[in-house]
Amino acid sequence: MKKLFFYTLFILLSVASLQAQDKHFTQFYASPLTLNPALTGAFEGSYRIGTIYRDQWRQVLENPIKTFSLSADLRFKAPGKNNRRDAIGLGLMFFNDKVSVVDFSTTQIAISFAFHKSLGANDRQFLSLGAQLGLTQRNVNYESLQFHDEFDGVNGYTGTTLEDLPANNFAFTDYNVGLNYTAQFGRSGRIFAGAAVHHFLQPTISFYGTGAEGDKLYMKINGQLSASIPLTRDNKVSLLPRLLVASQGPHMEINAGTNIRTALGRYGGSALHFGTWVRPVRNTDGIGLDAVVALLGFEVNSVLVGVSYDLNISALQAKQRQSAFEISVAYLGNYDNEEIVCPKF
Repeated sequence: MKKLFFYTLFILLSVASLQAQDKHFTQFYASPLTLNPALTGAFEGSYRIGTIYRDQWRQVLENPIKTFSLSADLRFKAPGKNNRRDAIGLGLMFFNDKVSVVDFSTTQIAISFAFHKSLGANDRQFLSLGAQLGLTQRNVNYESLQFHDEFDGVNGYTGTTLEDLPANNFAFTDYNVGLNYTAQFGRSGRIFAGAAVHHFLQPTISFYGTGAEGDKLYMKINGQLSASIPLTRDNKVSLLPRLLVASQGPHMEINAGTNIRTALGRYGGSALHFGTWVRPVRNTDGIGLDAVVALLGFEVNSVLVGVSYDLNISALQAKQRQSAFEISVAYLGNYDNEEIVCPKF
């Protein structure tokens, strides 16, 4: 039997505080074009193709929340004789998020541009500026919903609703900008610091298209800080601390943790990643620990595969089994493992 979610639909259409699910991945560095436009073309090679899939709350929902992104970006030398290692990045990204409970989906296609400026004569520092333009469509399938006036009192929801419903889809343009700084320290250490502003024009996201203040998509600001710290002289074992702070309207989340990278084999062409994370959040009801995360990743030459599992703490305390599973795959073309301009995972 179909479930009755009239009030859920009403919230989706009318209440400003519910912004649907914005782009959210635990493996945020595995989806660089959804994290920060300045990371477009920030990788060790000439092109990169990546995908990431998130499956959320499968244990408690008949149809889990599913999020998917596919991206491709290019890196090539900036024109001019005096630019040394300056580079330009161009990227294309596809994103889809589907809340199957009410058959509500968000789909976006976006193009990105970034300029990577080499700082200093030894090219040990880069400053990157990026911009992104996206076209987003939101859709709800009314046929998957049941309304109170469809109930015939005997056999179920067999009638026809008289609710005055708007068009079941609409589209809007979205703009994001970002900045990223990369520096090398010592023989092979790296530090990465970046910030991005998403939805800075705060587009209207109401199905009714009223343009009222409460129908605007909150601007999201996030900051990223990470490093690659060698623990051995040959750099076969590295510590990879990661921090992401994101604020959007009354909501804020922090992803903090550390991965360890261990190179495998005589020449280190392959590597194993593993680590743990915590995610505190702030919502309208206060501050709390949302989830703990375990991550496992594999590098094999130009291919990078990551798997992570989120365990929701509040659900665990309530003896539920809410969790999220992610898998990411990236391929780097013309890979050069001597240069690191973007963190992994």
